[in-house]
Parts: sequence; structure tokens; C-alpha cells
Amino acid sequence: MPDTAMTVTANDGTDLAGSLTLPSGPGPHPAVLLLHGSGPLDREGNSKKLKTNLGGPVAEALAAAGIATLRYDRRGTGATPGDWRAWGFTDNCDDAIAAARALAAHPAVRSDAVAVIGHSEGALHAMALAARREVRAAVLLAGYARTGEEAVRWQARSLLSGMPAPVRLLRRPLGALGERALARIRRTRTDVARIAGMPLNARWMRENLAHDTRDDLAAIEVPVLAVTGAKDVQVDPGDLDEMRRVAPGGAVETHRVPDLTHLLRRDPGRHTVRSYGRLLSRPVDPDLLTLVTGWLTPRLDAPAGHEEPADACADRP
Repeated sequence: MPDTAMTVTANDGTDLAGSLTLPSGPGPHPAVLLLHGSGPLDREGNSKKLKTNLGGPVAEALAAAGIATLRYDRRGTGATPGDWRAWGFTDNCDDAIAAARALAAHPAVRSDAVAVIGHSEGALHAMALAARREVRAAVLLAGYARTGEEAVRWQARSLLSGMPAPVRLLRRPLGALGERALARIRRTRTDVARIAGMPLNARWMRENLAHDTRDDLAAIEVPVLAVTGAKDVQVDPGDLDEMRRVAPGGAVETHRVPDLTHLLRRDPGRHTVRSYGRLLSRPVDPDLLTLVTGWLTPRLDAPAGHEEPADACADRP
């Protein structure tokens, strides 16, 4: 389906450049806001170093099911001005809220039928939107249910376990370096800081480390679909159980998909982060797209207040 340019005006007046994909046929249509992972990602989920090409396949699958999709370039990427390193974790959440409200106000969209799909960091902001009832339903792809610091520590252990044996032998000194880096990040007070000689998005890191997604999960009252691959090496698939436990009764439906990775592609062999380059040449898993569109369709087609049974920023009431 052809894309239409759509600009979202953020709270500070910045124009977030995006694309709205509309289904064929007359509207207004139900719609989804797509939120990507962390870092300098454009509307398709791509950076200069890593191209996940997630936006197009998701929008195409949703359009075939009669659902519109909005995705936008993050600060300092694509056609959106700014510096992504100077923008915080809660700022990203505020931008997502502005985008959800702009999508609901679009004349081609049903204001009572807007959902969110978030991948990785985007899943954390999707929890926030669901907790605030900014959306009718939420899909969490590779999210987690713990503090950001706990997630970072789990990820570090997971990635190290997939490294060659000589690297794994350095577990203790590498762990000590990581602890010193975390301590330095916590002591920073600026938006951007140099850690180990590199400019890092320090405020984003401080806010992310302190953020506990379980606070948002506990406040969710709209239906949520949480999907994590059994071979995800960046978030713990076991957190799906914690999501079900924390969220109010029946709010979260979970799926732990065999062989699915953090990149939303399947890897039947031994999977490590070193497999990423190979996997990115493959399409997004079609069964995952079918699961997501099949779950969303009845929840967005139902009249408001009759959803199928089944996180917010710092200023959430």
C-alpha cells in the first residue's frame, strides 16, 4: 500500500516526520502506532549500522487486514531534526503519546480504534500507552518485566555466553568494567556524557536503568499481546510469565515463539548475536505477522467498550 507523509508535532514543537499507511477502501480505519527499539532508528526501524526493516512488513500486513499504520523517525534520524543522544527515555515516551494522539485525530482513522505495537524499547513505551489508556490495545514484541538495570545485566550475561571461549574466559574483568561503567552513568548529570571515551546518551541510560516496567503492567486495563522469541538473547523470554503475573487478571496474552529471535526472524540453529547479519537478510517472520494481525483485528473491530477479554511516563496519573 502507498504511504502518506504524516508529521506529528511533539510537545516541544518539534515535527516528527513519519509515514501513514492506509488500507484500500473507504475509511475511517482502525490504526496502529508502530514503535521501534532503542538508538537512532528511523521510521522503518533502521540505523546506519543495523537495518531491521521492520516498518514496511508490519504496515503491509496490517493494511491487508484493514488496519492503518503510523511510524515515525526518531529525533535526529531520517527527516526528524534533533540529537537522539540528548533525548531521554521519558522523552521518547512523550513523543509516542503525541504520535498516538495525532493518529487518533487523523480524519482517515477511527479515533476509538487505535492500538500500539512496540518492539524492544518500543514495547516499554507501548506498556506506558496501554497503562494510560491512550490506546485500545497493545502488542509487546520482545519486551521485559523488570527494571532497566536488571534487563541490562541479563542481556550482558546472555550476550557473553554466546561469545567465543577466549572471550568468555574474560567474564570477571569484563564484568568489573561493566560495573564501573554503570556506576559512572549513574553519577552523570548531563544529557550526553563520555564514558570510556565515547559520547553516550547518558540521560536516556539513567532513566532507562531506573524504569520498572512492572509499574505500567500493573496499571494496564486494555488487552495486551506479549510475544518474545524463545531464542531472544537481548531480553529474557521468561519475563512473559512475570507479565502475566503482574498485569490485572487476564489482561496479557503471552506467546513464547520457538526459534524466534530478537530481530523477529527465526533461527533454527545455535543462535547468538553474531547471527544477526545473516538473519537480517531474511524477511520478518510471517507467522508472527499473522499472529499479531489476527489478534488485533477483532479487538479493533469491536465497538468501544466491548473489547475482547484478554505503561506510562513519569507523569502518569
